[in-house]
Amino acid sequence: LPSKAKVKQYAYNKEDAPYELENQFVLRLPLEYASTVRRIAQSSSMNMKDRLTIELHPDGRHGIVRVDQVPLACKLVDLPCMIESLKTVDKKTFYKTADVCQMLVCTLDGDLYPPLEEPTGTDPKTKKKDKDKDKKFVWNHGITCPLKNTRKRRFRKTAKKKYIESPDVEKEVKRLLSTDADAYNVRYEVIAEDESKEADQHGSLGNLDSSPGTSGLKMGHGSSAQRDELREIFNDISSSSEDEEDEGDRHDDEDLNIMDTEDDLVRQLQDKLDESDSTQHEMDRNTQIVMEYQVQISSIKAKLHETRARKKQQEELIMKVENQALKNRFQASLDEIIQQEEREMEQVRIFFVWKTLAVSFSEYETYSRGHKSVIV
Repeated sequence: LPSKAKVKQYAYNKEDAPYELENQFVLRLPLEYASTVRRIAQSSSMNMKDRLTIELHPDGRHGIVRVDQVPLACKLVDLPCMIESLKTVDKKTFYKTADVCQMLVCTLDGDLYPPLEEPTGTDPKTKKKDKDKDKKFVWNHGITCPLKNTRKRRFRKTAKKKYIESPDVEKEVKRLLSTDADAYNVRYEVIAEDESKEADQHGSLGNLDSSPGTSGLKMGHGSSAQRDELREIFNDISSSSEDEEDEGDRHDDEDLNIMDTEDDLVRQLQDKLDESDSTQHEMDRNTQIVMEYQVQISSIKAKLHETRARKKQQEELIMKVENQALKNRFQASLDEIIQQEEREMEQVRIFFVWKTLAVSFSEYETYSRGHKSVIV
């Protein structure tokens, strides 16, 4: 088709599009045509519309710019940043008129009438093609020399964090947090893998030897040594009794009396050994119970100390805050801390009573067994 038909095909009707007050963009031309357009703009002649015309194709990205009837192919590209456009009348006061974000690049060797692209559908593959097509009209440089390749140097894409969908993990974490919030008491225990159970037990109970109420319950290592000595005595007595039986008949009466006496003594000592073993077992068990109570008391006392520190900090915070709503909120938290402190004090009192009863019972058993042995 001739050029006139083309102009008619791409011409706009005033009734079709609304009237625009002003539309600004940067016009970049080859050097020889740029000087011509500059002279046309400075002359302010009435035939300016005949010497400079701009026509855009329906795609909104390609067009034709005519300078003194010379057609130039143009392409509308997006700049990497905004440029403010200002106007002035007296060169003292400036008025902002627009934000320029596009540039019309004109070339001599471009295609004046590029082929029309087919409309794309809703297929995801076609959408990806549309994104690739839009990248063709992205300008990587600014309008000045220092801004060369500025889109990649200053306006590069930010790295997006990969979001791992883990609804089960989040749900479990929320459940644990809500359980801790509603719990009466929460305790965290850190266990080291390289430590054995025996070392943990000695480490947790080693500091309780000098605690009050357990001074009379320590068992030394002398009881086992005493039992060994008694067994040796029994062996000596039994061997001496066997030797004396072989001596003769003249000492038969004396031997019988001695043997009876020795048998009674061995029997009594054996009963005492059995009784001491059972007593040792009972005292060990009572000592273990008392130590467990002491561990509980120490743990609750540590929590009570932390609660009192939080209470003091909350009271100081309430004194510093002037906002009444915030102060009421802090006061509610302080009331909860006070209630927790009272509960912990009650727990300490209960465990202390149990420990005292255990110690008294152990001392009573020791006293009763001592009197029983004296009676025997």
